[in-house]
Amino acid sequence: MKNNINIKNRKAKFDYEILDTYTAGIKLVGTEIKAIRDGKASIAESFCEFNDAEELFVINMTIQEYSHATHFNHNPKSERKLLLNRSELKKLHKEVRNSGLTIIPLKVFINDRGFAKMNIGLAKGKKLYDKRDAIKDRENKKRLDRIQKAYK
Repeated sequence: MKNNINIKNRKAKFDYEILDTYTAGIKLVGTEIKAIRDGKASIAESFCEFNDAEELFVINMTIQEYSHATHFNHNPKSERKLLLNRSELKKLHKEVRNSGLTIIPLKVFINDRGFAKMNIGLAKGKKLYDKRDAIKDRENKKRLDRIQKAYK
């Protein structure tokens, strides 16, 4: 089984300060897992939200339709339930409700048993000046690496 599926949210660490991370299972239907195994999913603009029953769902995650399916194909933009322990759900719900933090998906992967999992992060949004600092640090690191490479 091909196990190198690694779908990342590249803008997450630039737009948010990640405070804590969790690994959650994803409740999928029918052809969704086959499409994820083909690498046809995106979490670039997605976020996580609690419903009234305190269940966690990922919103705006796109899983493209599976090419070899019939009329039983899935809806590409539907909400998908995330599976966590009850204690983790309570802790996340309390943090989101009280301190105004948000939950964002960081990475989707297939574990060694063949199940789709998602790394989610409890995050705080960065201000514009924080983003500028991140850009400046990244450019300084590149410049330093070039200088070190020239001296070797």
